[in-house]
Amino acid sequence: MTEIPREFHFVFGLKPQVEPFHVVFFLCLQSCRRVNRPEAIHFHYHYEPYGDWWERIRPHLVLHRVKPVDFIVGNETYWRHAEGSFIRESGLDYAHQADFVRLEILEAHGGVYADIDTLFVNPLPASLFAHEFVLGSEGYMQDPETGEAYESLCNAFIMARPGARFAKRWLESMYTLFDGTWNRHSCYGAARVREEMPGAVHVEPRDRFYPYAFTPGDIARLLEANETPAPGICSIHLWNHLWWEPSRTDFSTINKHTLTADYIRTVDTTYNRIARPFLA
Repeated sequence: MTEIPREFHFVFGLKPQVEPFHVVFFLCLQSCRRVNRPEAIHFHYHYEPYGDWWERIRPHLVLHRVKPVDFIVGNETYWRHAEGSFIRESGLDYAHQADFVRLEILEAHGGVYADIDTLFVNPLPASLFAHEFVLGSEGYMQDPETGEAYESLCNAFIMARPGARFAKRWLESMYTLFDGTWNRHSCYGAARVREEMPGAVHVEPRDRFYPYAFTPGDIARLLEANETPAPGICSIHLWNHLWWEPSRTDFSTINKHTLTADYIRTVDTTYNRIARPFLA
């Protein structure tokens, strides 16, 4: 039986690049290289990054230029409600393009996809590569249709064989479910497809890929406190869209300007201590 390819995919640069490639993104790719020793790292972009950290990591990547997703670019659904309007007005709709691009890539080629705000901690267990499709739980959410709790399956980390049934069905459903909100078509959509095709996906517990939740408390544990992560964690998702800009102080006082290479080298926090070795 064919295993999931030991090649990693990242999607970035779906909006114009107006700032140098950030050290946090470099650390994502560098930790991927050193922790997982992949056969290849594929970097899919529309606008190529620039800057010192990009030049340092670029030779280790296989670059692929992708086109904007027309379904998102011209989609008027965003204006039907407050959340969608905020996403479009804030320029965050590039993330929705990435939702579609990642599944198209995985359906065609297979491999491991991770968001660029990931930090790799321990190698992926060999057993995960034997599955057809792998997702991680991000905990329980409220179903927007019924109000009932459901287990949300986050799309920030995905493993797939080429032609995986789950990838194909999920991508098809996204065109129907998309309503301009953050994750109805993605994480909620994956949970619905799991109900239809429970045998087509293997789901890892939350602590494998998402040991820190997207709450102010957990983000503080990651970016401000100094903890030793539990064993068995493969990667950490940073949820950087919630705190990256200096104007977003509702989740953290840390922002993209705080997390410099010098800060990571000298200040002991949970994230900094794990990331620091990858700067060398």
